[in-house]
Amino acid sequence: MKNSDPVSQRQKKYLLAIKRNSILIQVSRILLFVFFVGLWEISARTGLIDSFIFSSPGQIIEKMGEMLLDHTLINHVSITLLETLISFALVTVLGIGCSVLLWAFPRLSLILEPYLVVLNSLPKSALAPLLIVWLGSNMKTIVLAGISVAVFGAIMNLYTGFCETDPDKLKLIRTLGGNKKDELLKVILPGSVPLILSVMKVNIGLSLIGIVIGEMIGSKRGLGYLIIYSSQVFQLTTMIMAIVILCVMAILLYALINFLQWIYKKRI
Repeated sequence: MKNSDPVSQRQKKYLLAIKRNSILIQVSRILLFVFFVGLWEISARTGLIDSFIFSSPGQIIEKMGEMLLDHTLINHVSITLLETLISFALVTVLGIGCSVLLWAFPRLSLILEPYLVVLNSLPKSALAPLLIVWLGSNMKTIVLAGISVAVFGAIMNLYTGFCETDPDKLKLIRTLGGNKKDELLKVILPGSVPLILSVMKVNIGLSLIGIVIGEMIGSKRGLGYLIIYSSQVFQLTTMIMAIVILCVMAILLYALINFLQWIYKKRI
């Protein structure tokens, strides 16, 4: 027991140091945010920056209150959130489905690989106007714009991950008389859950970006429309408020995927 006491004490000190470091990081983040917001507000009030161009936290909160009272802000936020979630769900399903298809048919993957690379490299801001011209300005087109930003990268990353599965595990399945379906359901998909969650964390942000691009170009609703419209009429407080809300939305959506990842890790 005497020999184990020093080890136990060192372990406690190590865990305590980790906890203190985590608390320090969280407090530092909050203080940095408070400092930035406070400096911004003071600079606007004292005239160090032009409050018409740069706005201020106070003006943003006031504008947010006005738009909440007349329900316009809720309408814009809800449509952007709905479009993002639909786009993200379809990207996830299409990404996994197409990756499974490419894994199951290696010759097909060799044929389509250069096209996937080109489509993934294509600037999606250039593709969105074409989609709106071809399909019209509606919710389906905006969702498709969101899908186009994320889906090709998701397919390539997931397919690469499927192909890097431990070959010994696949050989064991075949030795026991299994087929490709067994390899997929018993090895590939279960072993790729961490990868799928990591790709989802990237895709949720990319889907939001695609939706905002689509709304900026061809929509009369949503935060993207609110940003482009308010910039055209020089309502810069409204524009900055919409950008801040987009940042908060992105953080919350990312946190949601992080929560799903935490649940998965707790279960294994």
